[in-house]
Amino acid sequence: MAPNDDGARVSVEVSYGPRFASALTYAAELHRGQRRKGGGVPYIVHPLAVASVVGTYGGDEDQAIAALLHDAIEDCGVGAETIAARYGERVAGLVVAATDSDAHPRPPWRARKAAHIARVRRLDADAKLVVAADKLHNATSILRDLRRGREVWGWFSAPRDQVRWYYRAMAEALRDGWPHPLAAELSFAVAALHAD
Repeated sequence: MAPNDDGARVSVEVSYGPRFASALTYAAELHRGQRRKGGGVPYIVHPLAVASVVGTYGGDEDQAIAALLHDAIEDCGVGAETIAARYGERVAGLVVAATDSDAHPRPPWRARKAAHIARVRRLDADAKLVVAADKLHNATSILRDLRRGREVWGWFSAPRDQVRWYYRAMAEALRDGWPHPLAAELSFAVAALHAD
């Protein structure tokens, strides 16, 4: 293990092969036609960015695949058993860890987010890497849109103070027992969200 430019420990043996390529194609199919909030950017850009963060911080192939598929359950209706059949139980477990709810209809926003934060606090380091990468990309996307003068808070199903509460609480849950550089980077981004 050696530190990369960001200080994360990266194994030089990490490589992504045909399973990753398959997951990339599958994620693109699942998110076809979906758009990111407010900007009309193709949704697949988000899973790609999350996978990039996971890879930058030394995530293995299963973690990178889970990053690509992290919204498959809650946004595309794919069952964990389908993900397990395609990519294995570990990947499915990582995707489940990143999912705030698979219930239909979804529970109310605050209750759903509070329950997810409580689950994230208890995750192992492998799952926290995937969740933190997702939250970092979301937080930095919000910050970028705020810097561009966009009215981002109206894009959410909760008011600004609740969204900021969620990101702060999630960053704290991820840091709990996980002193990782990615957790610190997320905390920095969340602090900037509270400064606007």
